[in-house]
Amino acid sequence: MSGPSFATVPDDGRPLRVVVVGAGGMARAWLSAVLASADVALAGVVDIDAARAEEAVERTGVPGVPTGTSLTALAASARPDAVIDVTVPEAHLPVTLEALGLGLPVLGEKPLAATLPEAVRLVAAAESAGRLFMVSQSRRYNPHLFAFKEQTGRLGRLGILTTEFFKAPRFGGFRDAMEHPLLLDMAIHPFDTARWLLGAEPVSVRCEAYNPSWSWYAGDAATTAVFEMTGGVRYVYTGSWCSPGLETSWNGAWRLSGEHGSATWDGERPPAVEAKEGEDAARGAAGARATPAPAPAPAPAEGVAGALAEFAHALRTGTVPMGEAHENLMSLAMVTAAVESARTDRRVRVDDLLDAAITDAIAAAPGPERDLLRSWHSARPTTPT
Repeated sequence: MSGPSFATVPDDGRPLRVVVVGAGGMARAWLSAVLASADVALAGVVDIDAARAEEAVERTGVPGVPTGTSLTALAASARPDAVIDVTVPEAHLPVTLEALGLGLPVLGEKPLAATLPEAVRLVAAAESAGRLFMVSQSRRYNPHLFAFKEQTGRLGRLGILTTEFFKAPRFGGFRDAMEHPLLLDMAIHPFDTARWLLGAEPVSVRCEAYNPSWSWYAGDAATTAVFEMTGGVRYVYTGSWCSPGLETSWNGAWRLSGEHGSATWDGERPPAVEAKEGEDAARGAAGARATPAPAPAPAPAEGVAGALAEFAHALRTGTVPMGEAHENLMSLAMVTAAVESARTDRRVRVDDLLDAAITDAIAAAPGPERDLLRSWHSARPTTPT
């Protein structure tokens, strides 16, 4: 499949018609982004609870938007160009398969799927259908993060990237009962960002997860993970969801060190860089000084609005967007590997998990997807070019 096959909507100036599936808490943010965008128009809202779908539309203040409990039924009358999946992770597999079966591209909330085998299956289904499946990693869409990434070229060969994340939210509900609330619900954001910043993929991980004695979570709410990335770079993540006082940003606190200097980002303000320049860098001389990063080319928009804009652009132009399912699979693989390492108290190779996931996906997938998966020669599915 080639990149231009993603261009499934004519660039005729009209907004893309999108159906939002899922009317829970995250739907509010997505519906607001849809209504504020000139790129898309709301064609309908689907939820297994009809009343909740109707309530979500009422909150938008836009009359006449159709609702329903079946994507297939609503799509027949609403004739959308694409689907935005805002359902719970366990529903990502059936919703995305249904949308792809209708010939509709999908923009989904993270994670790609509830499990790695389901994620592998969805990557194959999207490839088989010839339709774009993009996962919204909304925290990538931050102008300060874009500026931070631009500084990597000034640092020479990269050695280590670290993230510190310390918050103390009292969510209540399902997170309080999860076995690994921080790893499973939040860590995918920094893990995905680390891949993007480094331009590298995970090789292996050694992870410890634990629960401080005062924690109000049932599962392990704190963790430290050390990833080996391709090229020999290390990524170290350490964090806690029960650490009150001097809390970090929700984006975490970042440091990237290379042969010519380092860059830092506190997750909220512009990054800073201290690097040897020009001849100083070539000679390895001292004398570097900290400077604020220059203003970057801005991200298309922030948060979910940025993901939505890039999705619409991809469907018009065929450009492969950030978060395309083939590459986003590796972000979920990092989470899965970290959980497995914490569970087994050993170093885990990511390729071993991908191999097992492909085997499981082949066993569960129907004919076309199964044949495609069997044709994959690598445990690391790559973005189609």
